[in-house]
Amino acid sequence: MKSLILASATRLLIAILFLFSLFLFFRGHDEPGGGFIGGLFGAGAFTLYAIAYGSEKAKETLRVHPISLIAWGLVALVISGLIPMFMGEAFLTGKWLFLDQYLNIDFKLSTPLIFDIGVYLCVVGFILVVIFSLEEEQEE
Repeated sequence: MKSLILASATRLLIAILFLFSLFLFFRGHDEPGGGFIGGLFGAGAFTLYAIAYGSEKAKETLRVHPISLIAWGLVALVISGLIPMFMGEAFLTGKWLFLDQYLNIDFKLSTPLIFDIGVYLCVVGFILVVIFSLEEEQEE
């Protein structure tokens, strides 16, 4: 079902949902939020787009296959666990690099951040695989 109202509203809502997903993602280190809930909102943005324009158009807009997102997410998860092992620590021990010492930026690059990026990518990829599969099933 094509709806002009839904299509018009989606153009605005997809940007708002995606920005909110990034807000939740970055807020999650210090307060509630993080990779999982941010990934759900990010996938929700593309799900809304798929409902409004169809799954084929949503796949073209995404430009990356959702299974690739899952694979890159798993790579990030493994990397976040292996970095401490190269420093003689246990798997998934948190390590931080404070960039304010080098670049005058108040930002902490850390293995938990890399882990959250992996979770975000895995959640977005998984939800989109499910949504696109259900959409294709319905079209047949």
